Amino acid sequence: MSDRSAHIGHPHRRQNALRHLHGRGNYVSDLQLPRMLHAAFLRSPMAHGKISDLDVEGARSAPGVLAVFTAADLNPLCESWTSNLGHFAGMVSAPQNILAEEEVLWAGHPVVMVVAKSRAEAEDACELILLELDEFDPVCGVEAALDPAVGPATSSLKSNICYRNELKTDNVEVAFANAALIVEGEYSFGRHTAVTLEPRAIVADYNPATGQLTVHQGTQTPYQFQDIYSRHFGLPDHKVRVIAPDVGGSFGMKLHLYNEEMAVVAATLLLHRPVRFLADRLESFLTDIHARDHHVRAKMAFDESGMILAMDVEDFAPIGAFSAFPRTSVVEGNQAFRLMGSPYQMKDYVGRLNVLFQNKVQTSQYRAVGHPIACAVTEELLDQGALRLGLDPWEIRLRNVIPDDAYPCASATGYRFERLSHQQTLRKLYDVMNYDALREEQVALRAKGIHRGIGLATFVEITNPGAAFYGVGGARISAQDGAIVRLTPGGEVYCAISVTELGQGTETIVAQIVADQLGVTPDQVKVTTGDTDTTPSGGATWACRGAGIGGETALLAGRKLADQVLTIAGAILQAEPGSLALRGGEVVDASSGSSRISLAEIGRIATYRPDTLPQGIDNSLTVTQHLAPSGYPFGFTNGIQASWVEVDPETGLVKLLKHWVVEDCGRIINPLLVDEQIRGGVVQGLGAVLFEECLYDENGQLQNGSLADYLVPMSCEMPDIVIGHVETPTEDTILGAKGVGEAGTAAAGAAVMNAVNDALLPFGARLTQTPITPARILAALGTEQP
Repeated sequence: MSDRSAHIGHPHRRQNALRHLHGRGNYVSDLQLPRMLHAAFLRSPMAHGKISDLDVEGARSAPGVLAVFTAADLNPLCESWTSNLGHFAGMVSAPQNILAEEEVLWAGHPVVMVVAKSRAEAEDACELILLELDEFDPVCGVEAALDPAVGPATSSLKSNICYRNELKTDNVEVAFANAALIVEGEYSFGRHTAVTLEPRAIVADYNPATGQLTVHQGTQTPYQFQDIYSRHFGLPDHKVRVIAPDVGGSFGMKLHLYNEEMAVVAATLLLHRPVRFLADRLESFLTDIHARDHHVRAKMAFDESGMILAMDVEDFAPIGAFSAFPRTSVVEGNQAFRLMGSPYQMKDYVGRLNVLFQNKVQTSQYRAVGHPIACAVTEELLDQGALRLGLDPWEIRLRNVIPDDAYPCASATGYRFERLSHQQTLRKLYDVMNYDALREEQVALRAKGIHRGIGLATFVEITNPGAAFYGVGGARISAQDGAIVRLTPGGEVYCAISVTELGQGTETIVAQIVADQLGVTPDQVKVTTGDTDTTPSGGATWACRGAGIGGETALLAGRKLADQVLTIAGAILQAEPGSLALRGGEVVDASSGSSRISLAEIGRIATYRPDTLPQGIDNSLTVTQHLAPSGYPFGFTNGIQASWVEVDPETGLVKLLKHWVVEDCGRIINPLLVDEQIRGGVVQGLGAVLFEECLYDENGQLQNGSLADYLVPMSCEMPDIVIGHVETPTEDTILGAKGVGEAGTAAAGAAVMNAVNDALLPFGARLTQTPITPARILAALGTEQP
């Protein structure tokens, strides 16, 4: 890369930052179309029940109302969807449809859709609908889901078992039998949700004159939704256009199919007018996917020197009444129990996964899918082992991590690692945080009654999923990406690419990559994303694949266009293309660097005077490139995080003092954006471990569905986050990039959990439930709450 890296590896500010600072963001919630109507939904007030009576006549005659739709009106328009992946053998889930027909399955389940001239009128009409339900006892929590006497969360299934799996190596029993030390724990992780700045938003517009359906949607994956709307409503692919403009936060939450989006599409097909749905904040809490509802029992075996021999893990992961479509709610649990112990030289493992139905909103993929669960369990057990064996937490990790010269290798759970850098990142963290001095400070402060703790957490992150990840299970989720790159007559560059911009800087890094291949500056490259009519099809942005797969696609397209430009230049200059190069917006002599002809002149000749080119020379200045990942099925990254906290044993309050991250995401394209992604991810991880939890009562009612009651981290709570880097490029691509979007979230919670437990060590208290609230700390200390 060194000969073409004028911009790759250098910091560039996000290209769209100024536009957003000037208030020029283009969100679905800003969109106003002529004759647009607004949708609101009557939702079930109960977690589980049977619809005994439904009277919508009062709503039909309400002011401003154009239509009132029940399941009988909308569901026949749409093929139902069932969430299942073939490689999860034995997985079951009930078919889903737009509106509840006979049975309501969570508090918030949509029953009736009202379409009116304004959102206010639609909401007022919902108040006039009479809904009677025969209430059933809801399934809430692990014990209820496993109790045959409670019954299933949905009557169409026989039990509450969605999926079960076991991974087991041959010698795991021997490893535990021969262990010098076994530590164990029970872990509970609070269910939480994305709380995006922009809630879910969609405007669907069907034109009966052309048969064209245009959907403006705040989503990460426009191509996925193009396929869903086409297949489930029986429309030709080329008659469905999905446009994803600016997206105000997604974090995986906007990957999934929701009832409301399907309802809006059905409504525009019936009414032939644009229909809009914008979730309010309460609806977001009730209907956006939740995540991280895991309850884990785990054991770790050590030899006398502190080497990890084996782990024994059982994960109970209650989801909703359905598995989320199309990616399933199983994936989070699958990644959680497969990532256990992944940074370490652990040879044996037994893991059991139990994915369970319950009467709550669905859980599914959310930033760092399953990673925080695996990391917290593994790292807390490791700290226990270090304490019992008299080892420093840093030392026990250095002894156990997979050596940097041991690759390629595989984890005990079967993940194949190309090349990671645990030893290097550990040593760099040790220096960056001045570990020994911090330990000395901790001892001195404890003598004064100030209780501070240091927590470490090593992690492995899954990125760049290959073509078989979902495809092998039958899901129509593309793992390939495409790019179209062209040179304009003015000598600038245009790139349309399938990976999407969500605020993380896709447009900027693609511009940097393409600019390097064509010898221009990034501001001379215009990047377009998020429109199924104007960009090539692809997987878009999820699982940190934007740089690793989309970036490589852009690189190959840029090089292909560079070769074409040099071929045309050679014909014009009567020179061998191999003797020429692209630099500074010009074609130059490769050896001397002297200017021969500008890109603008090549653009002018190829566009307006191709007749002057020698016969047989292709004058095209547009190339297309598609790329499906090959080689390793995932591009694993790694790193380590550390947290420095202070705990007040009298109030239970935790103060975050400082946080460190050293990560290895392969080749860094833009260090400024990488650091932004890590800091943002850390903040979400800190939110999960200290603040965020969707609280339900025994009746399946969400108790804190507002930002007045559901706590999210604010800037005043956040510590300084210091970031260091190691680069181990993947050899599967030219670019060498992996991914970084989930790295911060993966281990932040584990580092804080260990830091809190380290601070409370003199009291003999230990916490293994998140969020770690003051009340839970006081309970662990045996202190009565005031």
